Amino acid sequence: MLEQILPGGVAVASTRGDILDAALLPAEEAVVARAVEKRRREFASGRACARRALAQVGVDSVAIPSGPRGEPQWPQGIVGSITHCEGYRGCAVARRSDFATIGVDAEVDAGLPPGVLGDIALAEERRQLTELASASGGPSWDRLLFSIKESVYKAWFPLAGCWLGFEDASVIIDAKRRTFAARLLVPGPSLGGGELNGFSGEWWAGQGLLVSAIAVPAPEVESGPASC
Repeated sequence: MLEQILPGGVAVASTRGDILDAALLPAEEAVVARAVEKRRREFASGRACARRALAQVGVDSVAIPSGPRGEPQWPQGIVGSITHCEGYRGCAVARRSDFATIGVDAEVDAGLPPGVLGDIALAEERRQLTELASASGGPSWDRLLFSIKESVYKAWFPLAGCWLGFEDASVIIDAKRRTFAARLLVPGPSLGGGELNGFSGEWWAGQGLLVSAIAVPAPEVESGPASC
């Protein structure tokens, strides 16, 4: 799934269910010490996928603890993203020398609960979802928009180091090409000597799932400090 929509140079590992024998290292165990069993299984399976993906880029088994906002803390020189939803856990990683940031998200292909769309979608995005549903049927477009915005945040945070709200990016979905573009509505972080003003990526639907992914190539010019 993720491997179908990410470029070469990005390593992917995934599973359709929990990895029941997945073991946590001490720094990871501390993250979920008080979590319910479901959360522990999701977390452990995601970390197991992460270690499998890291092995593909030549990184030995290491702990992947969480940062202050729950973000994975990758080994030096690595960028990556972890996702999990009902029936799927996945991870994508790459060398920082090849990619500046990665954001991936997986969701069950089902409509959002009532009232959620108004919290995550701008007016122009809601109009777009109506047009997509009328023109092409297809997946649960509202849930896909949610997934894309999750991927945008996951790609944004390692570069900016601060929160990005659902209302801070405007997304356009291309139904035919299965791509998307997200325009930032707030000042972006510095990347390659300039300001990053958006992200582009690909999405995929099938087997009851929706996945979206962003992989930003590493700039030739070294990036500046985070914007916030």
